[in-house]
Amino acid sequence: MTDTDGERVLKQLLEGNRRFVEGELRHPHQSEQRRLEITAGQKPVAVVVGCSDSRVPPEIIFDTGLGDLFTVRVAGNIIGPVVMGSIEYAVERVGVPLVMVLGHSRCGAVTATVEGGEPVGQIGGLAEKIQPAVAEVEGQPGNVVDNAAKVNVKHVVEELKNSDPIIAEYYKRGDVKVVGAFYDLESGRVEVIC
Repeated sequence: MTDTDGERVLKQLLEGNRRFVEGELRHPHQSEQRRLEITAGQKPVAVVVGCSDSRVPPEIIFDTGLGDLFTVRVAGNIIGPVVMGSIEYAVERVGVPLVMVLGHSRCGAVTATVEGGEPVGQIGGLAEKIQPAVAEVEGQPGNVVDNAAKVNVKHVVEELKNSDPIIAEYYKRGDVKVVGAFYDLESGRVEVIC
């Protein structure tokens, strides 16, 4: 794979998002034929590391179908060992040319981190990963939650680009493109931010 492959896939996803925003959905690869076709194996075009928020399903907002995306969803679109292993699997074993980290407006995990307090259970682990982004935007103009969500995306992108041995090596060779994007709940639009 080359960086050109990653660019091509990114354009394809953004075109699907344009169709979603404009109500021109094609619903590709959602037939019985496609379902049977992919039983022999998968060949998704991208990894989307997205928030588990029910309002942000990547397959729908990018107008894709069965087998098109390798989707990894976790609150706050953060990276930990299990998530990283999933991404590495998709890059090394499946051969995806694009990894997109997808944050979104009004993110609940970021909101909880901004509001602070003592998280119960494992929620503290989420807040701990998001806190540096919240601290970075403190005092900046605009919506603190959306600002922090965007910075959090940028932090995760950098974490991926520097993740040895697999993602960093593929990225340095140009075999995988790593981008950060932000989904606006109101407009439905995805914007590439880094």
